[in-house]
Amino acid sequence: MRGKNKSFAADLAGVIDAPVEPAAKPSRLGMGVLAGRGNRLAELASGSLVHKAHELVDPARCRLWEHHNRDYAALSEARCSDLIESLKAQGRQEVPALVRRVQGDPDHEFEIIFGARRHWCVSWLRSHNYPEFRFLVEVRDLTDEEAFRLSDLENRTREDISDHERARDYLRALDLYYGGKQSAMAERIKVSPSWLSRYLDLARLPAEIVIAFASPHDLGVRNVAGLKPLLKPAERRERVAAEAGRLALARAEGHAVPTAPVEIIRLLAAAADAPKRSGAPKRSGPASRTITTTAGAPILRIDRTSPKGLSVTLFPRGGATREEAENALQVFLDARWK
Repeated sequence: MRGKNKSFAADLAGVIDAPVEPAAKPSRLGMGVLAGRGNRLAELASGSLVHKAHELVDPARCRLWEHHNRDYAALSEARCSDLIESLKAQGRQEVPALVRRVQGDPDHEFEIIFGARRHWCVSWLRSHNYPEFRFLVEVRDLTDEEAFRLSDLENRTREDISDHERARDYLRALDLYYGGKQSAMAERIKVSPSWLSRYLDLARLPAEIVIAFASPHDLGVRNVAGLKPLLKPAERRERVAAEAGRLALARAEGHAVPTAPVEIIRLLAAAADAPKRSGAPKRSGPASRTITTTAGAPILRIDRTSPKGLSVTLFPRGGATREEAENALQVFLDARWK
């Protein structure tokens, strides 16, 4: 019994002393790292874990994919300020961009599928006193159609990419990958045909109409319902295009022009239904014409009261200035007074 007790006490002392031995730390570390690595290799081998190759690269070695849906030229410090500040605060890029390797281009090693905004911000930081920033990328081997779908999924819920950019991407992909078949494309990217149709209608808006807006990025898919009816028949579309051109010219010359898409659409719709200004008025009733400012504010209305007389109504509270009213009257008198 004494022998057994002595042996038990020795074993107990060994157990108590074991945790303070230096050898315990390497043993625990080895178990954690080596066992974790073994488990990861086993998961990779079984296919339950997909390995993703992340690299930190020089953004100058990356080029945009030619079918990228981001309007890279429209990016600016102001438009990317939130991401720039986030990168500064974190000290690095947390979310990788998706790229694929390119061949035969001595200036570039990678092609950006999505992540152009991150690329722009990292490039901007490197040129503005943050040379240590590198571009974090995930390298994948993708076909063009796979690249389109992944880019679409990544950007679909982002607010920093406009409906117009997304719409142009869909219209381009429709012919490139799906043979012009909207139903096949909708099924492939997992959206309803009606949802896709609205984006395609936005992308198909003629440039002569889009110039009415300060930027095409101001146009949302919700605006299509107000613009599409203005395109037919041809005479109506011509009047709308003329009004869009007038708005674009006024903006270029520095005049006050509405910026909200809803207000611009209202002006275009009014022009679409406006009577022609040339030719004699109909005998069946009095003809009238309202002269407005470039912003659409009424200045005066001209009514024919008799074959020899006209009535002019001024709108001093319509939103026009006195100078604009005087100019409008001068033009009216120069044209009418004999």
